[in-house]
Amino acid sequence: MSGKQVKLFLVDGSAGGLTTAEITNWTGKVISAPRSDLAELLKRSEAERTGAYVLLGDDPDALGGQRCYIGEADVIASRLRQHAGTDRGKDFWARVLIITSKDDNLTKAHGRYLEARLIRMAIQAGRARIENGTSPADPPLPEADISDMDYFLTQLLIIMPVLGVNVFRGRAVPSTIQAPTPQAEASSPVFWLRVPRHGISASAQQIDGEFTVLAGSSVAPFVRVKESFAESTSSAYAAYERLHEKLRKDGSIQVNGTAAMLVRDVVFSSPSTAGAIVTGRSCNGRKQWVTDDGMQFGAWEERGL
Repeated sequence: MSGKQVKLFLVDGSAGGLTTAEITNWTGKVISAPRSDLAELLKRSEAERTGAYVLLGDDPDALGGQRCYIGEADVIASRLRQHAGTDRGKDFWARVLIITSKDDNLTKAHGRYLEARLIRMAIQAGRARIENGTSPADPPLPEADISDMDYFLTQLLIIMPVLGVNVFRGRAVPSTIQAPTPQAEASSPVFWLRVPRHGISASAQQIDGEFTVLAGSSVAPFVRVKESFAESTSSAYAAYERLHEKLRKDGSIQVNGTAAMLVRDVVFSSPSTAGAIVTGRSCNGRKQWVTDDGMQFGAWEERGL
């Protein structure tokens, strides 16, 4: 696997302030800023360019706890001023990222292409509530430009998590490029958790450093809670049920009577939390997720130590 050099610059010396991000030999540039630093961001030359932007805010009801709006503009600064306005502004966001190029070669069509692709990837990832009312189709671009923008997107998907933005992360390949993606290179073997008597058979992988239960997994339709549980156990099971309910409400888990299925990839904080949602009960995920040849996830995780 080839490495990547990501360059971050803390403009005001603060980890939570204005930050620029670049990858060596990539023409793109991303700038992240809290809403309180919007005035400083708008003074920069990058904000006067054509490109795309992402607005982020908290949403306790969303699975990943975030809301997101994705847009594009000929002059990003003008659009951000509108979003910050009291009349036509968007109140939810607390952080903004602008995406542009260092060589000023992004056109209006390129910006629309980025916007359309990012909206679709965010919807597919399912990590945030997407504020965009529609998912626009890709604008027509010459074949060579599409190839260039697809490469631009693969680099962007590397740099976003480095900035702590995970709303686009997932297995999906953002283009028709057949070269291995960073997500594919960082994937583990497939692990299985099966409970035949309950019709449960789920598959998962460690993808890009995150434990991900894969679409098509059959899972428990609810989390089993008993009155006989101790207080600490009941508290843990209540947390599992709240997470399971979120997945049911957002359509990630579709229930049909006593059966249920995961219809998209879902990232969990740990293999044990994933196992609890899959089985509907407490689970030692490091032992119970196993490959077809019997290797436990914990043993795979400790390989080479």
